[in-house]
Amino acid sequence: MNDNLTRIKELNVGKVEENVSLDKYTTYRVGGVCNAIIYPKNAECLITLMRFLKSENIPHKILGKGSNLLFSSKPYEGILIKLDEFDDVEFFGKNKIQVGAGFSLVKLSLMAAKKGLTGLEFASGIPGSVGGAVYMNAGAYKSDMGYIVERVKVLTPDLKIIYLENKEMDFHYRSSFLQRHPDFICLEATLKLHKGKREAIEEVIRERKQRRIDSQPLEYPSAGSVFRNPEGEFAGKLIEDSGLKGKKHGGAMISDKHANFVINYDNASAEDIKYLIDLAHDTVLKNYDIDMKIEQEFVNWE
Repeated sequence: MNDNLTRIKELNVGKVEENVSLDKYTTYRVGGVCNAIIYPKNAECLITLMRFLKSENIPHKILGKGSNLLFSSKPYEGILIKLDEFDDVEFFGKNKIQVGAGFSLVKLSLMAAKKGLTGLEFASGIPGSVGGAVYMNAGAYKSDMGYIVERVKVLTPDLKIIYLENKEMDFHYRSSFLQRHPDFICLEATLKLHKGKREAIEEVIRERKQRRIDSQPLEYPSAGSVFRNPEGEFAGKLIEDSGLKGKKHGGAMISDKHANFVINYDNASAEDIKYLIDLAHDTVLKNYDIDMKIEQEFVNWE
């Protein structure tokens, strides 16, 4: 890998960080060490980097804000790519936004509110990137990205830049075309919102922030809700009714404030967290015959 890193640096595609501990780049604050994180300067640099990685069969993955990932403690023998430089934002027309994949979703929702644009309030508490949110079809409060994305600029597996319209993105509950075709990379999204009253929009955001503070263990590292709510049920209640609320393993705990959160309360390992996720899933399956869908993506567990 050292020879390949030397060659990647010679490509001059962007900043290269070597031997990076992933606990700094995931909201669980866990994970092993990866060979390198690379920050492409622009789309042309990303294409150059991807062409090299593919030609050398080097494992690689796009890493957003790390808010929906659980890396194992093993070394990640590959390259992680962060699109932080893809952070341009343009408000145009009466109600549209063109925004790079690396831009913060929370920051974007607050910017939209200040401009009196409604439709992004649901995202004010989702600590991910725009690209990650499009990929996952992130949502809350009965709304999600699928309602507001007009089109998405992507890099295809054969390294062509194309646009996918909303229908082509095939958004469904916490899923999208990109999730089912991970070799496509989100570069940019165009969002269509609606005109509203700034004061009313900001009040909704404030109320929801307080509700999260009151009901969720935000003072500890976590990745938000672990499981999707099964139809007609609440994952947190199923876990709590199974007697697992407050259950600890190593430095991890099923939150005693909200049972659909696994928190890193005392220097947990990735394996501590995964143990509790698996325990909650298997216990609810045994007790209620409900196969809860895990929201987080497990990386490097093979």
